[in-house]
Amino acid sequence: MKKILLSLAVLSAATIGCTKLDEGLYDRQVADQFYATPEGVNAALADIYNEIRGDWGGKGYAGADRGWFDLNETCTDELMLPTRSDGAWADNGIWRQMYLHQWTSSQEFMNNTWNWLYRTIYKCNLAVDLLTKANAPEAAIAEAKVLRAFYYWMLMDGWGNIPFYTDINVTVDKVPQASRATVYNFIETELKANIDKLATTKGGSYYGRFNKWAGYAFLAKLYLNAGVYTGTPKWAEAQAATDVIINQGGFSLVNSYLSLFGDRCPDQEVLLAIFIDANQAPRNIIGIRSLAGPHGNALFGISTWNGATAHQDFINKYENGDARKAQWLTGAQPGGVTYDVNISSLTSAGIYEGARSAKYLPALPLAGNGSASNDFPVFRYADVLLMKAECLVRTGNAGAAKALVDQIRSRAGLPASGTNPTLNDIYDERGRELCWEGHRRQDMIRFDRFTAAHDFKPISDNKYKLFPIPAPAFITNKSLVQNPGY
Repeated sequence: MKKILLSLAVLSAATIGCTKLDEGLYDRQVADQFYATPEGVNAALADIYNEIRGDWGGKGYAGADRGWFDLNETCTDELMLPTRSDGAWADNGIWRQMYLHQWTSSQEFMNNTWNWLYRTIYKCNLAVDLLTKANAPEAAIAEAKVLRAFYYWMLMDGWGNIPFYTDINVTVDKVPQASRATVYNFIETELKANIDKLATTKGGSYYGRFNKWAGYAFLAKLYLNAGVYTGTPKWAEAQAATDVIINQGGFSLVNSYLSLFGDRCPDQEVLLAIFIDANQAPRNIIGIRSLAGPHGNALFGISTWNGATAHQDFINKYENGDARKAQWLTGAQPGGVTYDVNISSLTSAGIYEGARSAKYLPALPLAGNGSASNDFPVFRYADVLLMKAECLVRTGNAGAAKALVDQIRSRAGLPASGTNPTLNDIYDERGRELCWEGHRRQDMIRFDRFTAAHDFKPISDNKYKLFPIPAPAFITNKSLVQNPGY
């Protein structure tokens, strides 16, 4: 972890040193020499990796609020922030808009995430350009390209037809809008050309970075949702990508489910993690945002925020005896708090209504700025097993899928299932295993559950399967076309 932080420090020094050079051929030669060195490679890549962790203002994949994580989780059945009877979490209705599918192009989360992703795309394009011109090691260029594909995937997944460019000399107002299929094809081509060039090393200086195994997990995820993106399913291709990981990666499930979500994600199961340190590389507020204030004070000496929870219908998906149910805290807790699993209202919930999440129970050290040190798993082996199981069921081989699902059930302390899994079984198992990890919106759309009614949410229009392009984006690029219905 310290090596990642060191890379960020190197980045700052390198950026200052290289951007203040006089213009001319000599400058180009100096830059090429620098970005061909290990220090230059670290500087170029660290600037991109720095963007992946959460921070205020919607920055990052996960960790802070009102960004990508909330955009993709609060619109699902597994995470809600009801307005409390004391008025807490009203926030002008932004959380209710997401849960009820009532957002508009002016919704804060949309613009936050859009701006973060396009800022990062520019940094990716710059890194690819610098490393390519410097004839940097092939693996470094491949890593920058896979990272760029990762950020474009989030944009394509969320918004469909998006502004797309790889040339650092194109100005914002001139970036053309590409079809979802075009961006999908670009991502697929980049991954197939580059993931086998990535390192196979796990952990150490590669902790928190894309290696070959994380690259194949990304490719599997892309193919798993190909039918949504292009209209043509790619189940066989998704299964083939998972098979590379299963047969060659040497991964396995850890014994303790909740040990996956603490200060460091175990390399045994987690293929890609986001490094977070409350003081040096913040932030993760996910657990802090869930626990009630007196509960947090009793446990950690900080007043936690009494917000995020899940509806009782989702909590009730867990069988008694399922070890994963321990991630949901109900009943009496330290600090004199008693959580009632039943939530009576989205607009005026009782102060202690709703189970609270211990999945990211704040890891030390904590910081006074609202941050815990929990690392965040992006891709892990349990997801790989469930992706393969889903592909097998969808292609008529549920018998082979059973052993994969039973691996997940066994780790959870449950007996093997009595029958071969159905698609509904896979869907529910994914929910129980992967909740609050950023996968649910994709899963609900792929299983055709996203617009259906659940608990407080009525049936919603199909337009909500895509987010609207944020209103401010049309000011800077007048050629953009809004998604239908918005």
